Amino acid sequence: MERETSGWAAGWAAFAGFMMVLLGFGWLMVGLMAASEDEILSNAPEYLFDFTPSTWGWVHIALGIIVLVAGFYVFTGAVWARLVGVVVAIVAAIIAFAWLPYYPVWAVILIAVSVSVIWALTIHGRDLADVRGNLYQD
Repeated sequence: MERETSGWAAGWAAFAGFMMVLLGFGWLMVGLMAASEDEILSNAPEYLFDFTPSTWGWVHIALGIIVLVAGFYVFTGAVWARLVGVVVAIVAAIIAFAWLPYYPVWAVILIAVSVSVIWALTIHGRDLADVRGNLYQD
């Protein structure tokens, strides 16, 4: 028995892919700025992961490229891309939960978006590829 493709759910999956593309591009830009000029992030306090700004820049570049490419592949229904999206959304929700005492409204919004992205990618991630494929067949 074949399950029916939901256009509404496919729209949420497209939203998740678009958010991943935006996030990946943002991380890539921040990484390029930090890797090219160490003074961009030089006012950071001492903490557990004490790396140079240039090192953090290269980390952001690598992660930005991975999330950016995965965001584009979400539109094809690739399982690995959806997995990357779910992991990024889980991390974003955990970070937003930590922000709750400082930015409660923003944190609740980010948690809600993260939960909806996780739902869309895990339950209806394949629907986006199915809807896209049906458009090209008609």
